[in-house]
Amino acid sequence: MLRLAAASLRSPSVSRYGLVRRGEAELKRFEILGSVRAFDGDDEIALGPVKQRAVLAVLLLNANRPVSAAQIVTAVWQDEPPGNGTNVVQKYVAGLRRVLEPERTLRAPWQLLTLTEAGYALTLEPGALDADVFHDRVRKAAAARAEGLLVQASAELEAALALWRAEPLAGLTGPVFDAARDRLTESRAGALESWAEIQLTLGHHATLVPELVRLVAEYPLREQLRHHLMLALYRTGRQAEALAAYRDARAYFVEEFGAEPGEPLQQLHQRILRSDPTLAPPVDSPPPVPVQPPVAPWSPMPVPQPPGLGMPPLAATIPPVQPRQSQRSRWWSWIWLVGAILLTFGTCGYLAWLVVGVYAIRRRSWPNAAAAAFYLLVTLVSLVALFSDPSVTDPSVSETEAELSEAHGWVWFATAFVCWVFGTVHAAILGALTVRRARRLDPNRAARREQALQIVRWKPDLARELLIGRPDLPRQFDDGGLVDINAVPSYVIATLPGVSAYLMQMIVSDRARHGPYASVEHMVARQVITPRLADSLRGLLIFGQLPDGERRPQPGDVQHA
Repeated sequence: MLRLAAASLRSPSVSRYGLVRRGEAELKRFEILGSVRAFDGDDEIALGPVKQRAVLAVLLLNANRPVSAAQIVTAVWQDEPPGNGTNVVQKYVAGLRRVLEPERTLRAPWQLLTLTEAGYALTLEPGALDADVFHDRVRKAAAARAEGLLVQASAELEAALALWRAEPLAGLTGPVFDAARDRLTESRAGALESWAEIQLTLGHHATLVPELVRLVAEYPLREQLRHHLMLALYRTGRQAEALAAYRDARAYFVEEFGAEPGEPLQQLHQRILRSDPTLAPPVDSPPPVPVQPPVAPWSPMPVPQPPGLGMPPLAATIPPVQPRQSQRSRWWSWIWLVGAILLTFGTCGYLAWLVVGVYAIRRRSWPNAAAAAFYLLVTLVSLVALFSDPSVTDPSVSETEAELSEAHGWVWFATAFVCWVFGTVHAAILGALTVRRARRLDPNRAARREQALQIVRWKPDLARELLIGRPDLPRQFDDGGLVDINAVPSYVIATLPGVSAYLMQMIVSDRARHGPYASVEHMVARQVITPRLADSLRGLLIFGQLPDGERRPQPGDVQHA
């Protein structure tokens, strides 16, 4: 089990990642295949608060490439950026520099984390990041397998998978981290499939079955793992269980998606029914040896093992949601809406500054903070005009004082009107935004969207068959509101949040002239949406596959008419 990794750990000149030491000092190394961590030799570096770790994670995902402060703010704070985002990023970068290079002298330049014209760049040596080591070992395994060195390929894959400690980028949320997490998890699943196939080729089918059962439960959409499980069962003389595994797979796909398993799985099923002799293990295969899992099992949540070979529902792979908490959030949002309107309207707008100020603090919104200050100033002017009116304290006033009193009255009326009307409308708008934001947290809708995204990533053919992202077409599958921006007509694009009629026409025109989009970043690069709008659309848009043989555009491919 993990022979290569164990040998690396025992060697005095090789680190956990297989890095060559520089004399007595080891390169600083970083980990994202789990929680974000950094090490100086064998000593873990204290990275500071969560936001500082998140800033480091953004830099690690773009290692050796500059990242602008605006990109860091978008990735770490999403739709709630601090008012002085650039200064906040500078503060966290300074904190990272202190802990990553404590030995730096006062006037010496920074070596790891530098500032360029394009942004901050984290310079890493080859092999300093565990994700890079993982991908490098997977590539080496593929090369060894192509040369027929199966044992060496298996060892490389085991060493690569041993680097995984938990869910990648654990504890970090947001579209940027979610996308990176999906890419890494997809790479891990592919490595596990390759490892299992090599074990079958080596004749380890008998001891491979328990691990394949666990992997099928962890990745229920991966038909290749189900294929390996059926083949391993058949080669161990368990033909009936292999057929039962196919029945479970078929029932799962039909029940969840209304579609049959893929052609390779169906063909294997027919061959097992015929007892095809070509399914037997190679005659010259080496004697089986105990096969251990390539890495300690982990998953985003515990996956219950059902009796027999029945597979769990797709919900087992979706992070758990908290319906009660979401329901409570929706109730509180309605209470906030009604309370804000009543408090503002019932006090003639004199407490509009308080309502808007509370919202500004909660959402860290500088425009609303400025509006709250304006309402407070107008309220003070109104109160001063009211209580400095001479007619309030002395009804018998002179003609001059009467004119002054009339002026005070007009000032009071104008300021009170501004606070009362504009403040109430402003409070109602903020309350409505709170309700809308809470409604987006519907756990059932989020689970359906996550389910659909898994299908898009792992089974694009099935996604097209189920019409995921096509609300303009009649369908039965609920994808949670996803939209395929490359396929839907203009009236569907117009329903997206933040998309005006003009912007809808711009997207449709650009799509027709320059071709389909590859990602929201690609849409930003083609200047059809702003980075801020891209953040709100990131979880809603999918990008349908292009016809076979056609190159998918990249975010940097900006075309001009």
